[in-house]
Formats: sequence, C-alpha cells, structure tokens
Amino acid sequence: MEKKQIAIVGAGNSGLMACKYCLSKGFDPIVFDFESDIGGVWAKTIKTTRLQIPKALYEFSDYPWPPSVDEFPTQQEMIDYIRSYATHFNLISHIKFHSRVKGIDYDGPSSDSWSLWNGTGEAFPPVGKWNVTVENTQTATTQIYTVDFVILCVGRFKDVPNIPKFPAGKGPEVFRGKAMHSMEYAAMDHDKAEEFVKGKKVVVVGFGKTGLDIVRECSSINGPEHPCTVVYRRDHWKLSEWFPLGIPLLDMMFSRTTTLSIHKPGEGFLLSLLATLLSPVRWGIWTLVETHAKMTLPLSKYNMVPQHSLSKDFSSGLVLYMPDPDNFFEDVEKGSIKLKKSQRFEFYEKGISIGDDNTQIEADIVIYATGFNGVEKLAHMFESKTFHHHITDSARVPLYREAIHTRIPQLAVIGFSDGLSSLYTSEIRCRWMASLLEGAVKLPNVKEMEKDIARWDVYMKQSSGEYHSRSFFGGIEIWYNDLVCKDIGMNPMRKKGVLANLFEAYVPRDYAEI
Repeated sequence: MEKKQIAIVGAGNSGLMACKYCLSKGFDPIVFDFESDIGGVWAKTIKTTRLQIPKALYEFSDYPWPPSVDEFPTQQEMIDYIRSYATHFNLISHIKFHSRVKGIDYDGPSSDSWSLWNGTGEAFPPVGKWNVTVENTQTATTQIYTVDFVILCVGRFKDVPNIPKFPAGKGPEVFRGKAMHSMEYAAMDHDKAEEFVKGKKVVVVGFGKTGLDIVRECSSINGPEHPCTVVYRRDHWKLSEWFPLGIPLLDMMFSRTTTLSIHKPGEGFLLSLLATLLSPVRWGIWTLVETHAKMTLPLSKYNMVPQHSLSKDFSSGLVLYMPDPDNFFEDVEKGSIKLKKSQRFEFYEKGISIGDDNTQIEADIVIYATGFNGVEKLAHMFESKTFHHHITDSARVPLYREAIHTRIPQLAVIGFSDGLSSLYTSEIRCRWMASLLEGAVKLPNVKEMEKDIARWDVYMKQSSGEYHSRSFFGGIEIWYNDLVCKDIGMNPMRKKGVLANLFEAYVPRDYAEI
C-alpha cells in the first residue's frame, strides 16, 4: 500500500516534531520552509536573547538537554539543541529549504453539510487532496505538490509583522530617520545590528520580551549619551526570579494540585467545587508573589505597577522575566533608558510625538516591538475565501484540541495556541495528531467538537480577558495533556505514586514514550 504523503509547512520546533511523529507512524512527510536552516523563531533573534524558563520545562520529551548547557540557554545553544534533535531523528532529509508555500488549495467535496469531520470522521476520506504551491526562492521556480494531508506549523510570532497604523501625514513617511519592525532588526548579523544602533537615538515601541531585549542592548551600546526610549501602552508584571519568597513558581504552575485550583473547560461538578474551594489558596500565593515583586523591584518608583493581577498576566502569557533587573533599573536611573507610557504616538520629522500633549522625542531609529499578526498569516495560506473566513471569523482561531478546524478538511494546525512552554504543549499535540492520522484517535461529531471549542473560548475569555485571542492556556497545561493522553490511549498519570502526581511539576520528559 502506498504511503500517505503529509505536507508540513514550517521547520521550527512544531514542524520538526510533526515530521518525527509522522515518520514514527509510517507516513511520508515533506517539510517546506523558506529559510535556509531549521529553528523557526530561534533562527533569527537579537544577540542577548535567552530562554526565559528553565530548560527542563523546554525540551523534547525523548531528547534531554546536554548537562553542560546553562539553566537558561542562549540563542546559539537553542539552535544547537534543535539541530541536534533533527539530526538524531534523521529529519533533515525530509525538509525542503528555500521553499516558500504561496498557497494551499483543497480539491475535494464541500464541508457545508458535514456531521462528521471530513464527512467520515477519518483523517483520510475516500475523496480529497491538497494542492500545495511552493516557490523555490533560489531558482524562482514554482511547483505544485499534491498531498493527502497538510499540517500547518507556521506559528504566530514570526513573518507577518504587526505594524501600527497612523493618520495621513503622521506616519513614518514624514520621519527623516529609519522606522522598522523588530523582525528586521533581529534578522541582522549581530555585529551589523550593533553598528546600526551605535551612536543613535533609538525609540522602541512595545515593552514585551523583544522590546526589553532591544532596549537593554541599545542602552548597553550607547549609554546615557544616546538614550534609548521605550514607549508602551500599559504595564505588565515583571519578575526577577522564579523562586520568589522560596516559592517554586514554575513548579507550582506545572503541578496537578495547582491545576485543581483553577476552573477548567469541560470540568464536572466535583472538580468545579474543588476549584472553588482551593481558589483562595491560589489567590493568596499570587498575592504573596505580587508583594514580593513590588518589594524587590522599584516598580512604584517608576510608575510601573500594573493595574491588574499577576494571575491574569500569567494566564495571558504576558509576565515578563527580567534577568539582572538591577542593571536595567540602573540604566533607567542614569538616563540610558527612558520610559514613556502612552496609548498612542505619531511621527514628525525628527522623531515621534506621544500622548495628548504631543510631547516630542527625537529619534534616529524607531523599532516596532509590536508583535506579529499570526491570524492573518495563517488565513492567507488558504486560496479558498471560505477557508480564509473560517480562520478569521472569530477573535480566536477555533480549533478542536487546539489542532483541528471542524470545517477545514484533512488539515491540522500545530503550535498556534500556546502555554507557558510552547515546546511542551506542541509535542503532545503532535503525538495526538499522528495518532489521528493512523486512525487510533476517533473524533466526536462536528457539533460536539464545536461545543468543546466554545467551552475553551469561555475559559480563555475569563482567564485572559481582552487577550483571549492569543489562545494561551498557561496554568492548565496538565488538564489539556490529560485530555490528549486519554484520546491516544496513554495513561495521563505520568509519575509514580499519588503524592508525586499531585505535587511534583510535570515536565516534558514525563511524557516520553515508555
């Protein structure tokens, strides 16, 4: 019997894991990536980028980190680790580099009248193929690949920048300096990036992880002689350590006991009651951590105390870890870094003006650290306007098990929703998807899947509020993993003994195949 061919778009972590698990089930995967090497978001970062969580929570389940690597690996260590994984499992030969997927088009029956996904509830219905149009960026030639299934591992933090919009005559066209997205800056060679900002007045728009890294890099290069200004809308919680007051914060977040204290999508009466009873304990722990952050960091001094809870930022994936915070605030104190909070800004000839009073900040370079438009990136993969609409019709991309759109046939999306450790959540999803392809996972009917998606939407709106479109479910990764384990016939209790299962942190290696 001829092997089913699977097209995988993207050779980042999710794409590599999807390839590995497809191979393990006997399928023939072909991976397309327009870059010249693997790595995804890690392939192009600024010089100082490091992993923000301990490496034990960000590793492939069956391929541990080398012991010599630091607890918070550098970008180069991340790239070396990812490349070593791909080499170990013989994945490189399945990847076509310099291959830009220009569009995917479905050739098969309509999904309008489905009661079961694909019309049959199976991954491979009797009729239906995808045509994948791929441009070779080296030869400028185009080829169409006809495949049985498509897995989109395009991610949401890459490739399509989110650029602010401005009134006519108030945008970068009137600015005499250089305005660019952080994506362009990160793509520079590290030495060229340093030369680019050296001796320049730089304004960074956005104060997330990328914004912080760029600001710190510019301030270390230029000092107070050419200060770097960060302009941002609102404060989010910043932590300087993962063990505040001796509380093992990440261990707590990845323990089953903590999961029991959170209301979860699809939980029954007893679990709901238990979450209600335990929620005061959880609230007390978060309050202690907030107090510790305000006591150890000069947040009040610089008007940086958020107006919302730390718990909400964790649930939304917006907590900012600040290694060496003393150096950052010393740079603020001496004027190497300037902080400006404003809901809007506009350009003028010599820089930007911010706020209602039009305060002007002179600049030579403005860098947007404003994130990416992942939804549009995903939607534009489809040549069908109907499928494009299915992706963009709601604030959050609606996916069953965060992988399957009920109205798009023979296709999975991996790595678009996220947890506190994206690698941790994507790998278990890749295993689920591979089991679906081999027929071991049976999907509910479309109505049941859509009810489940709606329950997760309600949870994310309650936990993340206005940020629910990020599809972030930090704090209930174990709940999600339990559901997936049950689907694929794997025992969700991955540790030995009741106490270990309740109180110890669940890490990727707990889910390694035995």
